[in-house]
Formats: sequence, structure tokens, C-alpha cells
Amino acid sequence: MRGGVRAGVVVPAAGRGSRLGGERPKALVPLRGRPLLLYALETFERLAEVDSVAVAAPGDAVDVVSALAREAGMTKVAAVVPGGADRQASVAQGLRALPPDLEWVVVHDGVRPLVTPELVRAVLEAAAREGAATLALPVEETVKRAEDGWVRSTVERSGLYRVQTPQAFRRDLLEKAHQEAARAGFRGTDDAVLVERLGHGVRLVPGSPLNVKVTVPEDLEVAEALLERRDGPGGTRVGIGFDAHRFGSARPLVLGGVAIPHPRGLVGHSDADVVVHAVMDALLGAGALGDLGTHFPPEDPAYAGARSLDLLARVRDLLASRGWRAAHVDVVVLAERPRLAPYVPAIQAALGSVLGLGPEHVSVKATTLEGMGALGREEGIAAQAVASLAALPRRGTGAL
Repeated sequence: MRGGVRAGVVVPAAGRGSRLGGERPKALVPLRGRPLLLYALETFERLAEVDSVAVAAPGDAVDVVSALAREAGMTKVAAVVPGGADRQASVAQGLRALPPDLEWVVVHDGVRPLVTPELVRAVLEAAAREGAATLALPVEETVKRAEDGWVRSTVERSGLYRVQTPQAFRRDLLEKAHQEAARAGFRGTDDAVLVERLGHGVRLVPGSPLNVKVTVPEDLEVAEALLERRDGPGGTRVGIGFDAHRFGSARPLVLGGVAIPHPRGLVGHSDADVVVHAVMDALLGAGALGDLGTHFPPEDPAYAGARSLDLLARVRDLLASRGWRAAHVDVVVLAERPRLAPYVPAIQAALGSVLGLGPEHVSVKATTLEGMGALGREEGIAAQAVASLAALPRRGTGAL
């Protein structure tokens, strides 16, 4: 499947989630502080086989979902469209929003957060051979048919399967299946049944018990426990950042929020604080939230001359809204001059005060280039940073 195959993904995420007990759409209910939907989108973002993703969201949450995807750096989310009255209508909406040249389509529930790249590839590979495929697990429990709370019969479970997503299809086949179902007024609970109505076979691919669908509050607890097993207690993230600015400004030189005596300042749209910019870049990277330009566009006059420590506070708050806090920051400043050693404690204190970290969790170092290159010729200053994040304690279903 990886040899030039370009697949689109439709993510139906328009359910209201009344059984989860909240007012927000089901796909936006937080799991470990982050909306459920982001977990699946991150998996598709990493897959080379995926070209574009279309999300079908509640009509009144389209802007919210679009902003979430943008802030998380989801470059493959090509469209967020209003969902329909039911799952089938939502998939149809998403299908129409995908670029027309994609031959393969994957459909995945927005509330299955633990889908893995391996599962997606397995179902795509089966669809490439057969035209249609779905993940499924054999039914292992005894199944009863009931009426009015009384058992009427026991169902033979041999040959019965519990269907999961993702499901994958040749696009023209899935589009025809939706068109025929709409013409006949047929409503199905998944896309495979629409294809079955055409007389086309659907290949079963072994699913995973860990690929849970979040429907009721207890499912959230299961998903959280599985994530903890996968990521470790609380979960951790690490990101790297870099920034560089040239000398040439008459403004003060500011590094790490501290004014440094020097004949020249750095040129930049904000206060050109390369230390804080590198730290922000690392924090955003650790949170998979895009880059500095996404959040603070250099052409936006609102950030002209902005104090970078104030922007760092906004990054801190963005991370907190996604369930993360800074755990440790390590910065190296690359500059011939000025000598920074006397100012390191103040820089550590300034960064730590914004991020809520003590000096033992903020490391700042400086080195020279020994005259090599543009930095060695004292044309500017650069900074590199590594930052780690720790998960915030579970917040329940508080506001996004």
C-alpha cells in the first residue's frame, strides 16, 4: 500500500454524546485533558499513506474543531464540515469534502482514540486486494436475544463478529454504496453494510480489543487506563526548538526575558528574544501544537514589539488546555558576545516564573562558535532548546 498510494480519511465526529453525560459533542469530551478527536487525528497525521482528512463535526462546532486541528499542527486535515442527522449522513458529507483524486478512503470513528498505524495499514492493505475491508473481533461472550427484559433465545455465536473502525474502501465503491442507500432510504450503522447491499464482499481484518470506542463514562476510564499503560503514568512528551535573529536594531537586547547590556539589539517583529522563542518552539513541538508562526504570525501587527515572556504565558495556557505542563527546559545560547554567565540565574528565574518551574528544572547554557560562520562573526544570536511535558492531573469534563 505504501508505493504511491494516496488515501483519504473521513472521520465522523458529529455525535452529541448524551450518554457521556455532558453538553459538549462526544468527540470533544476530554481524555486526559485533550479532546478525544485529537488522538485519532494524530495517528492519521503520522501515516505516510494518508493524504487528506475530512472531519464531520456538529454544525455549531465546526469552527472549534477547525481551530483545534490548526493549533495541533494537523496539516492533513483538509476540511471540517457540518455533519448530518446520523452517522451515515456525516460520512457522506466528509466523503464529498475529500480531494477528488484520492482512490482509497478510510472511515474511522472520531471517538476511537487508541487506533494504531498498524491497524490502519492492515485494513488498507486488505481493501487494496478486495476493494472493501473492516476491522472486526470474533464474539466471545454468549449472546442472548431478549424481549421485554426476558431471554427469548440464545444466539449461536459461531461466525459472529464485533465490527470496529477503521474501515477502508475503494472510493468509487463507497460513493456508489452511499448513493444507492440514499436512493433506497436505507440507513446503516456502518459503511460496510452499505457496500454489502451492493453484493460486494467485505474482508474481515483482525481488530484489537484495545481499539475501544468511547460511548459511556466507563469507556473513558478504560481508555485512560490504556493510555497510561501505553505512555506511562501521566504520560510525557519531549520537543526541540530553535530560533535565530541577526543584530542590527537599536532596541535593547533581551534574552530569556532579561535585558542584557550590549551596543546592539536583535531584529525581529516582537522583542526578538531568541531564548524564549526557542523554548516556545520546543514546548509547542512537545505538545504537537504546530510552530511559532502558526500561533504568532510575524505579519500580525498585534505582535509588533510584543514581550516574548507574555507569548510564553500564552503557550503555557494552551498546553494546559490540552492537559500538559512544562516539566523541564534546557536551553543553549549560541553567541560570541555578550558574555551571558552573569545573567543566567536571572534568565532561569524569568523562564521559571512563567512556566511554574524552579531553577532545578530550567537549564540555561551559553557557548561560542569560536569565530566560525555568521554567529561566529557576531552577525546575530541563536538558541536551541529541549523541553519536556508532563500530563496534568485528570480534570474530568471541565471546559476546553
